[in-house]
Amino acid sequence: MTVIVHADRAALVAQTADRLVALLAELVAAQGRATIAVTGGSVGIELLAELADREVDWQRVVVTWSDERYVAAESPDRNARQAREALLDAVPIPAANVRELPADDGTPLAEAATAGTALLRELGTIDLTLLGMGPDAHIASLFPGLPGVHEPGVAVIGVTDSPKPPPARLSFTVDAINASDRVWLIVAGADKAEAVRLARSGAAAETAPAGTAAGRLETIMLLDAEAAALLEEDGR
Repeated sequence: MTVIVHADRAALVAQTADRLVALLAELVAAQGRATIAVTGGSVGIELLAELADREVDWQRVVVTWSDERYVAAESPDRNARQAREALLDAVPIPAANVRELPADDGTPLAEAATAGTALLRELGTIDLTLLGMGPDAHIASLFPGLPGVHEPGVAVIGVTDSPKPPPARLSFTVDAINASDRVWLIVAGADKAEAVRLARSGAAAETAPAGTAAGRLETIMLLDAEAAALLEEDGR
């Protein structure tokens, strides 16, 4: 894992957007399209908003989500709705290229997770999975101490007891995250500093799920200075 520390939150968001725009252009040029799994959370949505005025060939970008709140499609809690408001409704991305995880339409969560796994298999290799990280070192909706951190052979799981509301969620598994070619963890704030230290310490997945994230080609932890405050210089 490469660790990159930015001066502050604004620099983290702006420079990560630069990095992402460059990667999308590279992928489109090399393979004709780019498939990314985006994330929610305040920094994740700020990053998406930063992309709204950037030069991106949206016709060739496919977007899905690394986790989603299992609520009604119109709920403001949906990561997808927040992403649409921040970015997707403002750019010329084809509707067929926006691949949401299921919303709660009365379907049991386990069946929705199976549908999410099928969606992910259909998409094939994810070029980049973007992740935030919580103060407890969770990623996506994989929380410390809860079952589901490791679910071999399953790409999307249902989470019934998230410690953050809403309690029902869909989430990429560790295996799905690590099947991505690239994984970027984007983390800001002093309240995340201990979690960053823990994730970099080699702690078990059950203690710090973030420490398990590893792309097949590239893994980057992008931090602001506050989130990096507890890292030793030689550990960056």
